[in-house]
Amino acid sequence: MQIGLTGMATLSWPALLKLRAENAALPNAQRKAIIMVWLPGGQSHVDTYDPKPDASTEYRGPFKTISTKVPGMQFTELLPMNAKISDKFTIVRSMNQKAGGHPAGSMQMLSGDSDTRDKPKPRLPDWMSVAHYLRSKEGNRSNPLPNYIGVNPPLEYNGPAYLGDAFAPFSVSDDPNRPNFQVPNIGLSDPNETRRLGDRVVLRQNLDKLERAFDKEGELGALDEFEAQAMTLLTNPQTRDAFDLGKESDATRDRYGRNRWGQQLLLARRLVEAGVDIVTSSLSGPLCGRVNNWDDHAVNQHQFEALRFRMPTYDRAVSALIEDIYARGLDKRVLVVVTGEFGRTPKISFDRSTGAGDASGPAGTLQPGRDHWPRAFTNVWAGGGIEGGGIVGASDKRGEDVVERPCGPGDFLATIYHHLGIDSGKVTIQDFNGRPVPIVDHGRPIPELVV
Repeated sequence: MQIGLTGMATLSWPALLKLRAENAALPNAQRKAIIMVWLPGGQSHVDTYDPKPDASTEYRGPFKTISTKVPGMQFTELLPMNAKISDKFTIVRSMNQKAGGHPAGSMQMLSGDSDTRDKPKPRLPDWMSVAHYLRSKEGNRSNPLPNYIGVNPPLEYNGPAYLGDAFAPFSVSDDPNRPNFQVPNIGLSDPNETRRLGDRVVLRQNLDKLERAFDKEGELGALDEFEAQAMTLLTNPQTRDAFDLGKESDATRDRYGRNRWGQQLLLARRLVEAGVDIVTSSLSGPLCGRVNNWDDHAVNQHQFEALRFRMPTYDRAVSALIEDIYARGLDKRVLVVVTGEFGRTPKISFDRSTGAGDASGPAGTLQPGRDHWPRAFTNVWAGGGIEGGGIVGASDKRGEDVVERPCGPGDFLATIYHHLGIDSGKVTIQDFNGRPVPIVDHGRPIPELVV
Protein backbone atom coordinates (compact mmCIF):
# COMPACT_ATOMS: atom_id res chain seq x y z
CA MET A 1 0.00 0.00 0.00
CA GLN A 2 1.35 3.40 -0.98
CA ILE A 3 0.06 6.66 0.42
CA GLY A 4 0.75 9.65 -1.86
CA LEU A 5 2.29 12.48 0.18
CA THR A 6 3.82 14.64 -2.55
CA GLY A 7 3.48 18.32 -1.90
CA MET A 8 2.49 18.05 1.76
CA ALA A 9 5.59 19.99 2.80
CA THR A 10 3.97 23.12 1.33
CA LEU A 11 1.09 22.94 3.83
CA SER A 12 1.93 24.15 7.33
CA TRP A 13 -0.01 22.67 10.22
CA PRO A 14 -1.24 26.11 11.38
CA ALA A 15 -2.53 26.76 7.85
CA LEU A 16 -4.42 23.47 7.90
CA LEU A 17 -6.00 24.33 11.24
CA LYS A 18 -7.01 27.74 9.91
CA LEU A 19 -8.68 26.17 6.88
CA ARG A 20 -10.45 23.69 9.13
CA ALA A 21 -11.89 26.54 11.19
CA GLU A 22 -12.91 28.51 8.11
CA ASN A 23 -14.67 25.57 6.49
CA ALA A 24 -16.59 23.94 9.32
CA ALA A 25 -18.36 20.75 8.34
CA LEU A 26 -22.07 20.44 7.90
CA PRO A 27 -23.82 17.70 9.86
CA ASN A 28 -23.18 14.39 8.11
CA ALA A 29 -26.84 14.01 7.17
CA GLN A 30 -26.63 17.28 5.23
CA ARG A 31 -23.21 16.84 3.58
CA LYS A 32 -23.53 17.65 -0.07
CA ALA A 33 -21.98 15.40 -2.71
CA ILE A 34 -21.26 15.59 -6.43
CA ILE A 35 -20.99 13.06 -9.22
CA MET A 36 -19.27 14.43 -12.32
CA VAL A 37 -19.68 12.39 -15.49
CA TRP A 38 -16.83 13.42 -17.79
CA LEU A 39 -16.97 13.05 -21.59
CA PRO A 40 -13.33 13.27 -22.70
CA GLY A 41 -12.88 14.79 -26.11
CA GLY A 42 -16.16 16.69 -26.09
CA GLN A 43 -19.71 15.66 -26.93
CA SER A 44 -21.34 17.18 -30.02
CA HIS A 45 -23.97 19.56 -28.66
CA VAL A 46 -25.85 19.91 -31.96
CA ASP A 47 -26.23 16.12 -32.26
CA THR A 48 -27.55 15.69 -28.71
CA TYR A 49 -28.99 18.35 -26.37
CA ASP A 50 -28.96 21.42 -28.64
CA PRO A 51 -30.25 20.32 -32.05
CA LYS A 52 -30.52 22.74 -34.95
CA PRO A 53 -33.22 21.26 -37.21
CA ASP A 54 -33.55 24.42 -39.30
CA ALA A 55 -29.85 24.66 -40.14
CA SER A 56 -28.59 23.54 -43.54
CA THR A 57 -27.49 19.93 -44.05
CA GLU A 58 -23.81 20.86 -43.76
CA TYR A 59 -24.50 21.75 -40.11
CA ARG A 60 -27.46 19.88 -38.68
CA GLY A 61 -26.42 16.26 -39.22
CA PRO A 62 -28.66 13.27 -39.99
CA PHE A 63 -30.52 12.90 -36.72
CA LYS A 64 -34.18 13.74 -36.20
CA THR A 65 -35.39 16.01 -33.42
CA ILE A 66 -37.68 14.62 -30.72
CA SER A 67 -39.86 16.26 -28.08
CA THR A 68 -39.12 15.76 -24.40
CA LYS A 69 -41.24 15.68 -21.27
CA VAL A 70 -40.68 19.44 -20.97
CA PRO A 71 -42.72 21.52 -23.45
CA GLY A 72 -40.45 23.40 -25.83
CA MET A 73 -37.32 21.39 -24.94
CA GLN A 74 -36.08 19.23 -27.80
CA PHE A 75 -33.23 16.75 -28.14
CA THR A 76 -32.12 14.57 -31.02
CA GLU A 77 -33.46 11.06 -31.47
CA LEU A 78 -30.26 9.71 -29.88
CA LEU A 79 -31.58 10.59 -26.39
CA PRO A 80 -35.05 9.00 -25.97
CA MET A 81 -34.45 7.99 -22.33
CA ASN A 82 -33.08 11.40 -21.40
CA ALA A 83 -36.11 12.95 -23.10
CA LYS A 84 -38.49 10.97 -20.87
CA ILE A 85 -36.93 12.35 -17.66
CA SER A 86 -36.03 15.85 -18.88
CA ASP A 87 -38.11 17.35 -16.07
CA LYS A 88 -35.45 16.07 -13.66
CA PHE A 89 -32.48 18.04 -15.04
CA THR A 90 -31.52 21.43 -16.41
CA ILE A 91 -29.33 21.94 -19.46
CA VAL A 92 -26.94 24.84 -19.98
CA ARG A 93 -26.77 25.54 -23.72
CA SER A 94 -24.50 28.57 -23.40
CA MET A 95 -21.34 27.14 -21.89
CA ASN A 96 -18.19 28.39 -23.58
CA GLN A 97 -14.46 28.67 -22.97
CA LYS A 98 -11.42 29.95 -24.83
CA ALA A 99 -9.13 26.94 -25.30
CA GLY A 100 -9.31 24.74 -28.38
CA GLY A 101 -6.97 21.97 -27.24
CA HIS A 102 -7.86 19.04 -25.02
CA PRO A 103 -5.29 19.83 -22.28
CA ALA A 104 -6.05 23.54 -22.02
CA GLY A 105 -9.79 23.03 -22.46
CA SER A 106 -9.87 20.44 -19.70
CA MET A 107 -7.81 22.67 -17.41
CA GLN A 108 -10.15 25.60 -18.06
CA MET A 109 -13.22 23.58 -17.12
CA LEU A 110 -11.79 21.61 -14.21
CA SER A 111 -9.43 24.10 -12.56
CA GLY A 112 -10.35 27.50 -13.99
CA ASP A 113 -6.96 28.00 -15.62
CA SER A 114 -7.52 30.76 -18.19
CA ASP A 115 -4.35 29.93 -20.15
CA THR A 116 -5.26 28.79 -23.67
CA ARG A 117 -1.93 27.03 -24.24
CA ASP A 118 -1.76 23.26 -23.91
CA LYS A 119 0.52 22.33 -21.01
CA PRO A 120 1.90 18.90 -20.11
CA LYS A 121 0.52 19.10 -16.57
CA PRO A 122 -1.88 21.41 -14.71
CA ARG A 123 -0.73 24.61 -13.04
CA LEU A 124 -3.78 24.78 -10.76
CA PRO A 125 -5.50 22.00 -8.79
CA ASP A 126 -8.78 20.77 -10.21
CA TRP A 127 -12.02 21.43 -8.32
CA MET A 128 -12.23 17.82 -7.14
CA SER A 129 -8.83 18.01 -5.41
CA VAL A 130 -9.64 21.43 -3.96
CA ALA A 131 -12.93 20.21 -2.53
CA HIS A 132 -11.21 17.08 -1.20
CA TYR A 133 -8.52 19.24 0.43
CA LEU A 134 -11.04 21.56 2.08
CA ARG A 135 -13.28 18.73 3.24
CA SER A 136 -10.25 16.87 4.62
CA LYS A 137 -9.42 19.83 6.83
CA GLU A 138 -12.83 19.82 8.53
CA GLY A 139 -11.55 17.14 10.88
CA ASN A 140 -14.76 15.48 12.07
CA ARG A 141 -15.36 12.94 9.32
CA SER A 142 -16.11 9.44 10.63
CA ASN A 143 -16.83 7.70 7.31
CA PRO A 144 -14.12 5.10 6.51
CA LEU A 145 -14.42 5.82 2.77
CA PRO A 146 -12.30 8.52 1.11
CA ASN A 147 -13.74 11.97 0.38
CA TYR A 148 -12.86 11.67 -3.30
CA ILE A 149 -13.12 8.56 -5.47
CA GLY A 150 -12.62 8.27 -9.21
CA VAL A 151 -14.40 5.43 -10.99
CA ASN A 152 -12.32 5.37 -14.17
CA PRO A 153 -11.47 8.98 -13.30
CA PRO A 154 -10.32 11.64 -15.78
CA LEU A 155 -6.61 11.95 -14.99
CA GLU A 156 -4.94 12.93 -18.26
CA TYR A 157 -5.13 16.74 -18.08
CA ASN A 158 -5.96 17.48 -14.46
CA GLY A 159 -4.83 16.71 -10.94
CA PRO A 160 -4.05 18.16 -7.52
CA ALA A 161 -1.07 20.29 -8.72
CA TYR A 162 0.50 22.10 -5.74
CA LEU A 163 -1.85 20.41 -3.26
CA GLY A 164 0.12 17.20 -3.74
CA ASP A 165 -0.83 13.62 -4.49
CA ALA A 166 -2.43 13.18 -1.07
CA PHE A 167 -5.45 14.93 -2.62
CA ALA A 168 -5.65 12.91 -5.82
CA PRO A 169 -8.59 10.52 -6.09
CA PHE A 170 -8.77 7.01 -4.73
CA SER A 171 -8.93 5.45 -8.20
CA VAL A 172 -11.02 2.49 -9.28
CA SER A 173 -9.60 1.48 -12.65
CA ASP A 174 -11.08 -1.99 -13.08
CA ASP A 175 -14.26 -2.55 -15.09
CA PRO A 176 -17.20 -2.78 -12.64
CA ASN A 177 -19.09 -4.89 -15.15
CA ARG A 178 -16.59 -7.75 -14.94
CA PRO A 179 -17.95 -10.75 -12.98
CA ASN A 180 -14.80 -10.81 -10.82
CA PHE A 181 -14.58 -7.02 -10.37
CA GLN A 182 -12.52 -6.13 -7.30
CA VAL A 183 -11.13 -2.98 -5.74
CA PRO A 184 -7.69 -3.61 -4.23
CA ASN A 185 -6.61 -2.34 -0.81
CA ILE A 186 -10.04 -2.24 0.82
CA GLY A 187 -11.54 -4.29 3.62
CA LEU A 188 -8.97 -6.94 4.51
CA SER A 189 -10.91 -10.00 5.65
CA ASP A 190 -7.96 -11.98 7.06
CA PRO A 191 -7.40 -10.98 10.74
CA ASN A 192 -3.79 -12.21 10.59
CA GLU A 193 -3.07 -9.92 7.65
CA THR A 194 -4.70 -7.02 9.50
CA ARG A 195 -2.54 -7.70 12.56
CA ARG A 196 0.66 -7.86 10.50
CA LEU A 197 -0.22 -4.58 8.84
CA GLY A 198 -0.75 -3.02 12.27
CA ASP A 199 2.66 -4.25 13.41
CA ARG A 200 4.31 -2.62 10.40
CA VAL A 201 2.59 0.68 11.13
CA VAL A 202 3.81 0.62 14.76
CA LEU A 203 7.36 -0.03 13.54
CA ARG A 204 7.16 2.86 11.12
CA GLN A 205 5.86 5.16 13.87
CA ASN A 206 8.80 4.26 16.13
CA LEU A 207 11.31 5.00 13.38
CA ASP A 208 9.45 8.23 12.68
CA LYS A 209 10.03 9.74 16.14
CA LEU A 210 13.49 11.15 15.35
CA GLU A 211 12.22 12.92 12.22
CA ARG A 212 9.31 14.42 14.17
CA ALA A 213 11.73 15.87 16.73
CA PHE A 214 12.88 18.29 14.04
CA ASP A 215 9.37 19.05 12.79
CA LYS A 216 9.13 22.65 14.03
CA GLU A 217 5.61 23.44 12.78
CA GLY A 218 4.10 20.00 13.32
CA GLU A 219 3.62 19.51 9.58
CA LEU A 220 4.00 15.75 9.90
CA GLY A 221 0.89 15.73 12.03
CA ALA A 222 -1.05 16.44 8.88
CA LEU A 223 0.12 13.15 7.45
CA ASP A 224 -1.49 11.25 10.29
CA GLU A 225 -4.95 12.07 8.93
CA PHE A 226 -4.19 10.51 5.55
CA GLU A 227 -2.44 7.51 7.04
CA ALA A 228 -5.36 6.92 9.39
CA GLN A 229 -7.83 7.14 6.52
CA ALA A 230 -5.80 4.72 4.39
CA MET A 231 -5.53 2.27 7.29
CA THR A 232 -9.26 2.45 7.95
CA LEU A 233 -10.02 1.87 4.28
CA LEU A 234 -7.78 -1.16 4.30
CA THR A 235 -8.89 -2.73 7.57
CA ASN A 236 -12.59 -1.84 7.89
CA PRO A 237 -14.70 -4.61 6.30
CA GLN A 238 -17.60 -2.18 5.88
CA THR A 239 -15.70 -0.43 3.09
CA ARG A 240 -16.17 -3.48 0.88
CA ASP A 241 -19.93 -3.07 0.91
CA ALA A 242 -19.93 0.29 -0.86
CA PHE A 243 -18.08 -1.24 -3.82
CA ASP A 244 -20.14 -4.45 -3.93
CA LEU A 245 -22.46 -4.17 -6.95
CA GLY A 246 -23.74 -7.64 -6.13
CA LYS A 247 -25.89 -6.01 -3.46
CA GLU A 248 -27.92 -4.31 -6.21
CA SER A 249 -30.93 -6.02 -7.76
CA ASP A 250 -30.70 -7.46 -11.26
CA ALA A 251 -33.38 -5.00 -12.35
CA THR A 252 -31.31 -2.02 -11.18
CA ARG A 253 -28.15 -3.28 -12.82
CA ASP A 254 -30.07 -3.91 -16.04
CA ARG A 255 -31.57 -0.40 -15.90
CA TYR A 256 -28.10 1.16 -15.84
CA GLY A 257 -26.88 -1.25 -18.52
CA ARG A 258 -24.74 -4.35 -18.18
CA ASN A 259 -21.65 -2.63 -19.53
CA ARG A 260 -18.73 -0.62 -18.18
CA TRP A 261 -20.41 2.81 -18.35
CA GLY A 262 -23.64 1.66 -16.78
CA GLN A 263 -21.93 -0.11 -13.90
CA GLN A 264 -19.50 2.80 -13.39
CA LEU A 265 -22.41 5.17 -12.81
CA LEU A 266 -24.24 2.66 -10.62
CA LEU A 267 -21.09 2.36 -8.51
CA ALA A 268 -20.90 6.17 -8.36
CA ARG A 269 -24.41 6.26 -6.95
CA ARG A 270 -23.55 3.60 -4.37
CA LEU A 271 -20.52 5.58 -3.28
CA VAL A 272 -22.29 8.89 -2.69
CA GLU A 273 -25.04 7.01 -0.91
CA ALA A 274 -22.35 5.52 1.33
CA GLY A 275 -21.06 8.99 2.18
CA VAL A 276 -18.39 9.77 -0.43
CA ASP A 277 -18.39 13.50 -1.20
CA ILE A 278 -16.86 13.64 -4.68
CA VAL A 279 -17.08 10.99 -7.38
CA THR A 280 -15.84 11.38 -10.94
CA SER A 281 -16.40 8.93 -13.76
CA SER A 282 -15.08 9.21 -17.29
CA LEU A 283 -17.14 7.64 -20.08
CA SER A 284 -14.30 6.55 -22.30
CA GLY A 285 -12.79 3.38 -23.72
CA PRO A 286 -14.08 0.93 -26.35
CA LEU A 287 -17.72 1.94 -25.82
CA CYS A 288 -16.84 5.27 -27.51
CA GLY A 289 -15.62 3.70 -30.74
CA ARG A 290 -12.23 3.17 -32.34
CA VAL A 291 -10.28 5.94 -30.55
CA ASN A 292 -11.82 5.35 -27.10
CA ASN A 293 -13.07 8.91 -26.54
CA TRP A 294 -15.49 11.56 -27.87
CA ASP A 295 -12.91 13.23 -30.13
CA ASP A 296 -14.86 12.69 -33.31
CA HIS A 297 -12.56 14.09 -35.99
CA ALA A 298 -13.16 12.49 -39.36
CA VAL A 299 -9.64 11.02 -39.27
CA ASN A 300 -10.54 9.25 -36.02
CA GLN A 301 -13.98 7.87 -36.71
CA HIS A 302 -17.23 8.49 -38.59
CA GLN A 303 -18.92 11.17 -36.46
CA PHE A 304 -22.46 9.91 -36.91
CA GLU A 305 -21.67 6.22 -36.80
CA ALA A 306 -19.73 6.85 -33.60
CA LEU A 307 -22.77 8.54 -32.05
CA ARG A 308 -25.07 5.72 -33.16
CA PHE A 309 -22.58 3.27 -31.65
CA ARG A 310 -22.18 4.92 -28.22
CA MET A 311 -25.31 6.92 -27.52
CA PRO A 312 -27.70 4.07 -26.58
CA THR A 313 -25.24 3.11 -23.82
CA TYR A 314 -24.77 6.73 -22.75
CA ASP A 315 -28.50 7.48 -22.85
CA ARG A 316 -29.36 4.48 -20.68
CA ALA A 317 -26.59 4.98 -18.11
CA VAL A 318 -26.99 8.74 -17.61
CA SER A 319 -30.78 8.67 -17.48
CA ALA A 320 -30.66 5.76 -15.00
CA LEU A 321 -28.28 7.67 -12.73
CA ILE A 322 -30.44 10.80 -12.72
CA GLU A 323 -33.65 8.82 -12.25
CA ASP A 324 -32.07 6.79 -9.43
CA ILE A 325 -30.85 9.89 -7.58
CA TYR A 326 -34.46 11.05 -7.38
CA ALA A 327 -35.96 7.64 -6.67
CA ARG A 328 -33.64 7.12 -3.69
CA GLY A 329 -34.22 10.56 -2.17
CA LEU A 330 -30.73 11.82 -2.93
CA ASP A 331 -31.78 14.65 -5.25
CA LYS A 332 -31.39 17.43 -2.65
CA ARG A 333 -27.98 16.30 -1.44
CA VAL A 334 -26.33 14.93 -4.59
CA LEU A 335 -25.60 17.01 -7.68
CA VAL A 336 -24.94 15.24 -10.99
CA VAL A 337 -22.99 17.15 -13.66
CA VAL A 338 -22.41 15.77 -17.16
CA THR A 339 -19.90 17.62 -19.34
CA GLY A 340 -16.79 17.49 -21.48
CA GLU A 341 -14.16 20.14 -22.13
CA PHE A 342 -15.95 21.57 -25.18
CA GLY A 343 -18.37 20.74 -27.99
CA ARG A 344 -17.79 19.86 -31.63
CA THR A 345 -17.81 22.09 -34.71
CA PRO A 346 -21.36 22.71 -35.91
CA LYS A 347 -20.14 22.60 -39.51
CA ILE A 348 -19.44 19.05 -40.64
CA SER A 349 -15.98 18.34 -42.07
CA PHE A 350 -14.74 15.42 -44.15
CA ASP A 351 -11.41 13.63 -44.10
CA ARG A 352 -9.84 10.24 -44.71
CA SER A 353 -9.97 7.64 -41.95
CA THR A 354 -6.64 6.68 -40.41
CA GLY A 355 -7.77 3.20 -39.48
CA ALA A 356 -10.65 0.75 -39.34
CA GLY A 357 -12.57 -0.08 -36.19
CA ASP A 358 -15.86 0.46 -34.43
CA ALA A 359 -17.46 3.53 -36.05
CA SER A 360 -14.61 4.04 -38.52
CA GLY A 361 -14.11 2.79 -42.05
CA PRO A 362 -10.84 1.29 -43.30
CA ALA A 363 -7.87 3.61 -43.62
CA GLY A 364 -8.40 6.00 -46.50
CA THR A 365 -12.21 6.00 -46.28
CA LEU A 366 -13.68 9.49 -46.69
CA GLN A 367 -15.96 10.08 -43.71
CA PRO A 368 -17.63 12.96 -41.81
CA GLY A 369 -16.44 14.41 -38.54
CA ARG A 370 -16.70 17.39 -36.23
CA ASP A 371 -13.69 19.12 -34.73
CA HIS A 372 -13.01 20.96 -31.43
CA TRP A 373 -15.47 23.75 -30.59
CA PRO A 374 -15.12 25.72 -27.32
CA ARG A 375 -17.26 28.70 -28.40
CA ALA A 376 -20.59 27.05 -27.49
CA PHE A 377 -21.50 23.72 -25.93
CA THR A 378 -23.94 22.09 -23.52
CA ASN A 379 -23.74 20.43 -20.13
CA VAL A 380 -26.35 18.73 -17.96
CA TRP A 381 -27.15 19.41 -14.26
CA ALA A 382 -29.43 17.23 -12.13
CA GLY A 383 -30.27 16.93 -8.45
CA GLY A 384 -28.61 19.25 -5.97
CA GLY A 385 -32.01 20.65 -5.02
CA ILE A 386 -32.20 22.60 -8.30
CA GLU A 387 -35.41 22.83 -10.27
CA GLY A 388 -35.51 20.45 -13.23
CA GLY A 389 -36.84 20.99 -16.71
CA GLY A 390 -34.91 24.19 -17.31
CA ILE A 391 -32.81 25.58 -20.12
CA VAL A 392 -30.09 28.12 -19.38
CA GLY A 393 -28.89 30.27 -22.27
CA ALA A 394 -28.87 29.58 -25.99
CA SER A 395 -26.56 29.22 -28.95
CA ASP A 396 -27.29 30.69 -32.37
CA LYS A 397 -29.22 29.00 -35.17
CA ARG A 398 -26.18 26.94 -36.18
CA GLY A 399 -24.86 26.24 -32.69
CA GLU A 400 -21.69 28.24 -33.35
CA ASP A 401 -21.82 30.99 -30.75
CA VAL A 402 -23.61 31.84 -27.52
CA VAL A 403 -26.35 34.41 -28.02
CA GLU A 404 -28.00 34.34 -24.60
CA ARG A 405 -26.66 34.05 -21.03
CA PRO A 406 -23.02 33.11 -21.68
CA CYS A 407 -21.56 30.84 -18.97
CA GLY A 408 -17.85 30.15 -18.64
CA PRO A 409 -15.53 27.87 -16.66
CA GLY A 410 -15.54 30.23 -13.67
CA ASP A 411 -19.33 30.06 -13.50
CA PHE A 412 -19.20 26.28 -13.87
CA LEU A 413 -16.74 25.94 -10.98
CA ALA A 414 -18.42 28.53 -8.75
CA THR A 415 -21.70 26.64 -9.13
CA ILE A 416 -20.09 23.36 -8.08
CA TYR A 417 -18.37 24.95 -5.08
CA HIS A 418 -21.61 26.64 -4.03
CA HIS A 419 -23.35 23.27 -3.91
CA LEU A 420 -20.58 21.97 -1.65
CA GLY A 421 -20.96 24.94 0.68
CA ILE A 422 -17.66 26.52 -0.38
CA ASP A 423 -17.58 30.28 -0.97
CA SER A 424 -15.38 30.35 -4.06
CA GLY A 425 -15.18 34.12 -3.98
CA LYS A 426 -13.37 34.09 -0.62
CA VAL A 427 -11.41 30.86 -0.23
CA THR A 428 -7.73 30.85 -1.15
CA ILE A 429 -5.07 28.12 -0.92
CA GLN A 430 -1.32 28.64 -0.74
CA ASP A 431 0.70 27.55 -3.77
CA PHE A 432 4.28 26.23 -3.78
CA ASN A 433 5.60 29.73 -3.09
CA GLY A 434 3.27 30.36 -0.18
CA ARG A 435 1.10 32.81 -2.13
CA PRO A 436 -2.66 32.69 -1.52
CA VAL A 437 -4.36 31.61 -4.76
CA PRO A 438 -8.15 31.99 -5.18
CA ILE A 439 -9.85 28.70 -5.97
CA VAL A 440 -11.86 30.63 -8.60
CA ASP A 441 -10.65 34.03 -9.74
CA HIS A 442 -13.55 34.76 -12.10
CA GLY A 443 -17.20 33.82 -12.48
CA ARG A 444 -20.10 33.33 -10.10
CA PRO A 445 -22.69 30.60 -9.46
CA ILE A 446 -25.30 30.20 -12.19
CA PRO A 447 -28.54 31.39 -10.51
CA GLU A 448 -30.79 28.68 -11.97
CA LEU A 449 -28.44 26.00 -10.63
CA VAL A 450 -28.18 27.04 -6.99
CA VAL A 451 -30.55 26.86 -4.04
